[in-house]
Amino acid sequence: MKVVIYGNGQIAEVAYWYLKKSSLYNIVGFTVQKEFIKKNTFLNLPVVEYENLEEYYSPIDFKLFAPISQHKLNTFREYIYFDSKRRGYEFISYVDSTAKIETDEIGENCFIFEGNNIQPYTKIGNNCILWSGNHIGHHSVIEDNVFITSHVVVSGDCRIKKNCFVGVNASIKDGTIMEPYSTLGMGGVLTKNTEEYGIYVGNPAKLLKFAEGKSKKKIDTNKDVFLL
Repeated sequence: MKVVIYGNGQIAEVAYWYLKKSSLYNIVGFTVQKEFIKKNTFLNLPVVEYENLEEYYSPIDFKLFAPISQHKLNTFREYIYFDSKRRGYEFISYVDSTAKIETDEIGENCFIFEGNNIQPYTKIGNNCILWSGNHIGHHSVIEDNVFITSHVVVSGDCRIKKNCFVGVNASIKDGTIMEPYSTLGMGGVLTKNTEEYGIYVGNPAKLLKFAEGKSKKKIDTNKDVFLL
């Protein structure tokens, strides 16, 4: 399977390292917007303009992988995903062979690192990143565009809604809901539902402030319009 990775920074480099471990993927190059291209090669592979990606790598013959950070509440990764889908591209998901996965419901463009333990009856949406060593409890739902860092415990029957971010060593009580675009900081212990765009810290986690972005336009997958 021939794959183009979006990015030319550290996360793209990490993605390259993991995908190279698997015989499933033939990484042929990288792509970013023209303004972000510093060199024409990265890791000895070509870097091409995302704006003109079809001229180099047809969506008929190549798939994409876009392991982008939580920048702007994951909305930049969300934009690249929807824009590329509109242009006809399909995405791979990478699940490390050491992860213990007890569900078949994992979406596109997910990056699931080593040591994750995902229990039965869980659902992982599209465009999610689960860094190393997390526990996702039974019957929990991770919606689209979520970024979970490392050594996070999500107890059973939780729901982490779209575009949330969960920091290192955080814990979430069973049955808890994280509303869209909310953040749980490093080491936070969440025992109650969050508010949309809320930033929560501490043990027990309390609302610190609201993130900017409440008034920003949401993605419309039927239109070529998105405001970051």
